[in-house]
Amino acid sequence: MKKILVTGANGQLGRCIKDAAASFPDLEFVFVSKEELDIENSDLLLDFFSKNSFTHCINTAAYTNVENAESEPEKAFAINAEAVKNAAISCKENDVVLLHISTDYVFDGKKQTPYLETDPTNPINVYGASKLKGEKYIEEICTKYFIFRTSWLYSQYGHNFLKTILRYAEEGKPLTITTEQTGTPTNANDLAKALLQVIAQDSKDYGVYHYSNYGETTWFGFAEAILQQTEKLKDANLAKTNHYRTFAARPEYSILDNTKSQNKLKTKHIDWQESLRSIIKESVINL
Repeated sequence: MKKILVTGANGQLGRCIKDAAASFPDLEFVFVSKEELDIENSDLLLDFFSKNSFTHCINTAAYTNVENAESEPEKAFAINAEAVKNAAISCKENDVVLLHISTDYVFDGKKQTPYLETDPTNPINVYGASKLKGEKYIEEICTKYFIFRTSWLYSQYGHNFLKTILRYAEEGKPLTITTEQTGTPTNANDLAKALLQVIAQDSKDYGVYHYSNYGETTWFGFAEAILQQTEKLKDANLAKTNHYRTFAARPEYSILDNTKSQNKLKTKHIDWQESLRSIIKESVINL
């Protein structure tokens, strides 16, 4: 039986993987939070691996606050790069397949067609740079790995755009949302299922992949769809802007091409609006 370690288990993707795990009874899981296993501690991590017989590790631990990363670069790199290096070393030394989550923000957004895995990376903020360095460590250290770049991740858990929009609408706060960036909202539950499917089918087509939902929109379009589908649009104070100032620069265009993952790994990709409808219909979203 495959035995899978999931780090960062209290984050939104980790919690979605917990939910998805019920559909994979032939897989054994060990879920650990940062408090239970801090992957920044290399000795602790190596000891933990040596005492267990993992076949796979899904690293969902990450520093994801794009704005704060600009003023906390050391913290962002410690979690998104150096801790990833630790995980890669532990996986390599124990013959464990590493599945790691990266981001569309490794690209600069200057392309006008969907990004391929082979396109040049050029992050324009600290968050993207820290995630890219984590990717590079894995590629240097591991031979058995999957790096999945995803985009605009949201779910019923944690802090994300979906929950922020709904909270602001509930509280009657004004929402001024940018139209400057084009990307693909991705339901973390879909990503979780895809990761477990890759493990279950015992794929050995290792490498870098893109995984997102299908389609494209702006952050304003995403907000509008959320409010429409929750029937809150008529009550919301929603406005668009193309001059929304942020501390961190963001890529203007970051659509990911999913062809490689679909062809090689047989991953399933749902239209982002359909996936949004399903999460709103099926989930109890605690704001």
